[in-house]
Amino acid sequence: MQCRPACAACCIVPSISSPIPGMPDGKPAGIPCIQLTAENTCALFGRPERPSVCSGLQPAADLCGVSRDDAFALLWQWEHETVPDETQR
Repeated sequence: MQCRPACAACCIVPSISSPIPGMPDGKPAGIPCIQLTAENTCALFGRPERPSVCSGLQPAADLCGVSRDDAFALLWQWEHETVPDETQR
């Protein structure tokens, strides 16, 4: 499977705890990465500075669904299942 052009769900939905160039503390869920271009592509794609968590996100039907809206919904579900809710700590 190939990335959907201009989707950017992976660059917006997930929280990232590792440093990103321009975002030394990572990024919270739902906030676009500073490396997201106006064309909704990653400015670091294929570069060594790209965080490993980003490189590890590979397009797949269970992550991307059949549309951009699916990708956002599936990634939000994944985010809620894998990141503890602050109110439950």
